[in-house]
Amino acid sequence: MSLPRARPTAEQLQRYADSFNASATLKNFGVKLSFPDADTVEATIEEVRPEQRGGLGADAINGGVLAAIFDLAIGCTPALVDPTRRSATVQLSINFMRAVRGSKLVARSKIDRAGDVLLFASAQIVDEKSVVCATCTGMCRMSDLPWAGGDGPAIN
Repeated sequence: MSLPRARPTAEQLQRYADSFNASATLKNFGVKLSFPDADTVEATIEEVRPEQRGGLGADAINGGVLAAIFDLAIGCTPALVDPTRRSATVQLSINFMRAVRGSKLVARSKIDRAGDVLLFASAQIVDEKSVVCATCTGMCRMSDLPWAGGDGPAIN
């Protein structure tokens, strides 16, 4: 994995996460983004909502919700390289291995390989018992352009 000379600081990653967490999109979805260490993105739903359930019975979390969480987790891995550069998810491949049940889920993603433009990442979603229920690989495109908001993403 080729990374830049200087990795982002914990403060830069926190500002990036704060930008996402302040957005109406993440607030309405009930998900929180974090960087527990310099190599990991976490997206957490602490309390799964009734409208997020469906599929394989009313208690399982809907696959569309899981796909959205993977998009967020994989899509934010470029911040581990440079949180000031714009980026976008361009491909996801998801494996649903077991139903996600319970009231909490956590997605964790890491960089598998990073070039100048493309970044390859992998992620998994665990349930409240820390059982791996789904895995994902994805690709993100990184731009040379800075985020419109300056230091990090400015999202609604």
